[in-house]
Amino acid sequence: MKIAIGSDHGGFELKQAVMEHLTERGIEFKDFGCYDSKSCDYPDIAKPVAHAVADKEYDFGILICGTGIGISITANKIKGIRAALCSDCFSAEATRLHNDANILAMGGRVVGPGLALKIVDTFLDTPFSNEERHIRRINKIER
Repeated sequence: MKIAIGSDHGGFELKQAVMEHLTERGIEFKDFGCYDSKSCDYPDIAKPVAHAVADKEYDFGILICGTGIGISITANKIKGIRAALCSDCFSAEATRLHNDANILAMGGRVVGPGLALKIVDTFLDTPFSNEERHIRRINKIER
């Protein structure tokens, strides 16, 4: 499994914790920035991560900004991306099972690191259900 990960300044600290967790799990990832806590623009991070996932260079993406809202909206502008903003494990599981989401978005100012790591694990460890009704719905999103 290969993960594309990125954050703006509002998600920088949480991204560091997530990358450490991915390393502990032995999961390969690439950090698309930002690389410090100086103010930056989340679209500059979200777009390269989303393109890397859409182009199948990476299996999944993880994006973090202050709330997770702006970075997820930006990622969802890229064809083939289904970025889901999750602040709980139930949503992370449901979006993988039902929506085959390929990018997890979180808010660094919303979710603490303990919960965030559980959300990441839930998202990455939950397979898509492949149920016909979910495939049909995803196809309608993609049109």
